[in-house]
Amino acid sequence: MIKIDEKSNQLPLGDLGIIALKSSENLGHDVNQFISKWRNNVQKRNISLLSEAGYRKENYLLDAEFPRFGTGEAKGTVKQSVRGKDIFILVDVSNHSITYSMCEKENRMSPDDHFQDLKRIIAAIGGKAKRITVIMPFLYEGRQHKRSSRESLDCALALQELVQMGVENIITFDAHDPRVQNAIPLKSFESVWPTYQFIKALVNKIPDLVLDSAHTMIVSPDEGAMSRSVYYANILGIDMGMFYKRRDYSIIVDGSNPIVAHEFLGSNIEGKDVIVIDDMIASGGSILDTAKELKKRNAGRIIVCATFGLFTSGLEKFDNAYEQGIIYRIITTNLAYQSNEILSKPYYVSADMSKFIALLIDTLNHNSSLSELMKPDKKIQEFLRNKKSGSLL
Repeated sequence: MIKIDEKSNQLPLGDLGIIALKSSENLGHDVNQFISKWRNNVQKRNISLLSEAGYRKENYLLDAEFPRFGTGEAKGTVKQSVRGKDIFILVDVSNHSITYSMCEKENRMSPDDHFQDLKRIIAAIGGKAKRITVIMPFLYEGRQHKRSSRESLDCALALQELVQMGVENIITFDAHDPRVQNAIPLKSFESVWPTYQFIKALVNKIPDLVLDSAHTMIVSPDEGAMSRSVYYANILGIDMGMFYKRRDYSIIVDGSNPIVAHEFLGSNIEGKDVIVIDDMIASGGSILDTAKELKKRNAGRIIVCATFGLFTSGLEKFDNAYEQGIIYRIITTNLAYQSNEILSKPYYVSADMSKFIALLIDTLNHNSSLSELMKPDKKIQEFLRNKKSGSLL
């Protein structure tokens, strides 16, 4: 971890302000608590920081509201002054639990609605802030990142729109294709992998998991997740394999070409625990098909690690897969909305990202480098050594 004391020679760029949109209220609350605790524990020798007005607070969260008219139209308002502040805006565009009234009917907020609220709050700031950073864990329209026919480039347009409104930094997690940053080449765009948090969850929540090539294997469910899987395999020192999907390109079903077969490339997995790495679980069909194919090859326990657990088709199929022994554990982060139902499932593990986001915000507010946070190799190795030696508290 980058400690506050290590940044004591670097004054903040501006008074810190965090705006957590309603979609990210819980995450924003936890992030605020971490930063407040760290800054209130700054050692007395840090005179330069202690003398900064507004550096040590109990609350860095700014109040924002989105009142709506009966037609469903809305506006964004910020309840406190933002002049000269270093503003960080948290938004979860995948949060489908929030509703609003339109013509006396309840509507669920879509990603489009959340993105519109983000733009409303940037417009409400009105250029008065010192700097604006948007932390959008699930990248809006991230899967519509390239053009394969006469179609829209939604993600690129969204990024350009944010930059044109005055956003300096955009931070996301596990972008479907990080090359979308080419749409805004002169602005800061960071796509972060939650590698350390996943490994920590694996080791702490599955204590009998043996991380060596004789007992465990990393598997990529498709070619798109290869880079993630290669990194995990290298950092843990274990073997990996992958599936590639044979598709029928003669027809289109629900906007994509249907998969006709999963072909496995890799060494023998019989009896080994398998860790499947992916960026998201949407309906879950692809992940469950991968798990079934692994079970056909006599794999041991199957643990799925995905940054975003969206579960767009409900949980029944996952419940059945768990009861049948196809899935052992599913680990996703709290970067996307988590329902009480999924949190109660015996097979579900949540990897908490609030402390990491607090570190990102605090580091950027001090105008310090993110390199150490973006490359957690040493931190992971130290964690594994401490866990192996039994010295980890």
